Amino acid sequence: MATDPSTATDHGTAPASAPLPEHADVVIIGGGVMGASIAFHLAEAGVGGVLLLERDRPAAGSSGKPIGGVRAQFSDPLNIRLGRRSLEAWRAFGERPGADIGFESVGYLFLLGDDTERALFEEGVAAQNALGVPSRILGPAEAARLCPYLDPDSIVAAAHCPTDGYALPEAAVTGYLRAAVRYGATVRTHCPVTAIDTGGGALDAVRTPRGTVRTGTVICCAGAWSAEVGAMAGVRLPVTPLRRQIAFTGPLDIPPPRVPFTLDFDSTAYFHNDGAGGLLLGMSDPRQKPGFGREFSREWLEPFREAVGRRAPALAAMPVRRGWAGLYETTPDNNALIGEAADVPRFLYATGFSGHGFLQAPAVGELVRDLYLDREPFLDVGPLAATRFDARPDGAGEDGNGGRARPGGVRPEVHII
Repeated sequence: MATDPSTATDHGTAPASAPLPEHADVVIIGGGVMGASIAFHLAEAGVGGVLLLERDRPAAGSSGKPIGGVRAQFSDPLNIRLGRRSLEAWRAFGERPGADIGFESVGYLFLLGDDTERALFEEGVAAQNALGVPSRILGPAEAARLCPYLDPDSIVAAAHCPTDGYALPEAAVTGYLRAAVRYGATVRTHCPVTAIDTGGGALDAVRTPRGTVRTGTVICCAGAWSAEVGAMAGVRLPVTPLRRQIAFTGPLDIPPPRVPFTLDFDSTAYFHNDGAGGLLLGMSDPRQKPGFGREFSREWLEPFREAVGRRAPALAAMPVRRGWAGLYETTPDNNALIGEAADVPRFLYATGFSGHGFLQAPAVGELVRDLYLDREPFLDVGPLAATRFDARPDGAGEDGNGGRARPGGVRPEVHII
């Protein structure tokens, strides 16, 4: 029997028809894993008046992907620390906040095709090891023992971390939101924000089709839609939507061995177990144009098969039963935007994760909680401020006199998928 959307509940939250409060201390815009994590961390810390607004249903955007990778294998120390902190939280999710998210510690295996790639990852492994991440460089034969599909003659080395893995994003969103509600947060779904009112440089209210909520704090976690949400408050958030697709083989006649989350660094082609007797296949299609389209199509499978055939030939002809498409929320340097707007006090943001949002969500929830409470966070997020992309004249001082425009403070990251 069909469910009436006006009375349905999403992920244990209130019915979609439930009224909005007239006032909230904090309004979180976006009900994906980032917004859910922040709502949980704020409510758990005793913050009252936490309201999360989601334009669709929870995990309807980027967080709806069937399986989310979690790792600490990055080159930028900021991302390494975010990944490691979050991995600890994902492993303990059953106890706090208390939900089964299907965490599988299968490890990540980056396949390296030449000496240049190996040198890059040797630097990354050194940085990871210095921060307590047990990654290491493997020879081709050892990598093939971990992933029997691999042709060891096709690579010069691989980078492996056994503590990485994957989990179920939708289960994580559900777990966070139910716990947030238990701690007193309010969640309203099917409730888009249509305007943000400001006065005298301060936030005043958010407007929705279901009413206006007065508030002095807004946290933007709107994923691929963050640029337009920021613009409502006069805040520039350089986030661009980009479609990414994955495919499923369905159950295979010969069940696949348990393999790491395996990625070819050069092409970004990747594969891993799907938890149902088959494999999940994916790749970043370099031909993909920015946009909000989320329909699944098979044109990317041709370059995927070509790329994976060079590293794991048996996978090039694997059947594809179905697929999924979602949006990456990309930034110019493929690193997150986390901070508070310089010109609009108490407009906080956590967005632009460029494919790393799910894996970093627990740590970012902590960070935004501490920013809101004016606590000292475990990590200085100043380098992740959206203003790092503001143009400044080359060679000029803070007054901006002379020279040509250049971006300042972009973050480096090699381990991009």
